[in-house]
This record gives sequence, C-alpha cells and structure tokens, in this order.
Amino acid sequence: MIKALVIDDELYAREELIDLLHDTDEVEVIGSCNNAIEGLKKINTLKPDVIFLDIQMPQITGIEMLGMLDPDTMPKVVFVTAYDEYALKAFEDNAFDYLLKPVETCRLAKTIKRLKKECQEQDYSPLVNEMLELIPCTGHNRILLIAPADIEIAYSDLSGVHIVAKDTKATTQLTLKVLEEKTPLIRCHRQYLIHPQAIREIKLLENGLAEITTQLGHQVPVSRRYLKELKDRFGLS
Repeated sequence: MIKALVIDDELYAREELIDLLHDTDEVEVIGSCNNAIEGLKKINTLKPDVIFLDIQMPQITGIEMLGMLDPDTMPKVVFVTAYDEYALKAFEDNAFDYLLKPVETCRLAKTIKRLKKECQEQDYSPLVNEMLELIPCTGHNRILLIAPADIEIAYSDLSGVHIVAKDTKATTQLTLKVLEEKTPLIRCHRQYLIHPQAIREIKLLENGLAEITTQLGHQVPVSRRYLKELKDRFGLS
C-alpha cells in the first residue's frame, strides 16, 4: 500500500482527492494539511511515499516547497493544479507527475500505476555496509555492475538516479546520498556528484556559480553551496 500525504489549501479539493485515493484501494492517505509549512512538518514525521501537492497556495507555493525538500530523501511529488501552464515548471523542478483539477479517475489511475512500480522496495542494505566496490545499474533488460573508478558523473532527475561512466549511461536504484557516502564521488550540486579524477576544468561563472568540464567532455553544474568545498579540496583560493 502506498502511503500518501495530501497538501492543498482548498478544503473541497483536498477532501475530493482523498476520496479518490481511497477508492483506488492502492493508497493509504496517512495525513492531510492546508499549507506548505504544516506539510513540511508532516513529511518529516509521517515519512510518506508520495505527496499530492497543490501549486497555488498562500505564503509558500507548492513549487517553492519542493525546493525546500532534500532530493535524496524526499518522497515522490505529484503536483495537483488547476492550471496546465504549471506542468512544465513542475517537471523542471523534479516532480514525479502532475494532475489537473478536477482530477479524473482514469488519469489518477495511471499515476498510481507508475507510483506502485517506483515504490516497490528494493533492499540494497548488504551493499552499503561498506564502501561500494561495484554500483548495480539497470538498462536494456540487464543489470550492469559499474566500478566507481569508471564513473564520471552521477545525477538525479525526474526519472531517477543516473550513472555516466566511460562508455555507459545507466540508471541505479541507489540514492545520490548513498553514492556520496560509499564511493569516491563528491557533491558539486544538489542533483550532481562528480568523481574528482574526472575533473578537467572548473569554469567560474557569475553569481558564485561554476561549471565543470570532465575528462570526457561532459558539462556539470556547480552550485554556490558546493563551490567553496570544491575549491578547498584542490587548495584553490
């Protein structure tokens, strides 16, 4: 059963969506709230698998709230909005899906089907007790085992966590947080890890940002938050 939290400032819309989710027999609504501040608290305490999040809310919008969540530990986010012009922005901000109000049963069923597939638990705990010697990845109906030394980049987007190696691009079920802790990869951006030995050039940009060019020519963003750590690592002033 998928555990869900519903966040919407409109009482009628919130209750209607909760009823639709109950009717699927696939989702357990473990909580609801009418604003983002309360929503952030409940996410931390209830640990839902997915949040159904309204976009237009007072004080803090749904998109602003998404930016406050840790991408390594946050639940799946399904935006619920009355305005389809927000859909592209939702996906740019790493949402799992979006639903237009009023929510249609058939469209919700497609979202639930995708959520069930994504929320199937896979136990990688035996792999993460020590430093990882190989990274399990999937792609093209096969399981790939990639050595951390061969990885240039790991990054997350809407569809998951991806590994870019010398001759391969694949998807892994491991989180960026696990890869950061259990491999030589280091954080350079909220959504990117880089192997230090893969760095060929660091280009300093405006507003405290930077961009890495890897040995294989990939471009990787560096955020202000991680630029100082990166410069300190290489003894740069």
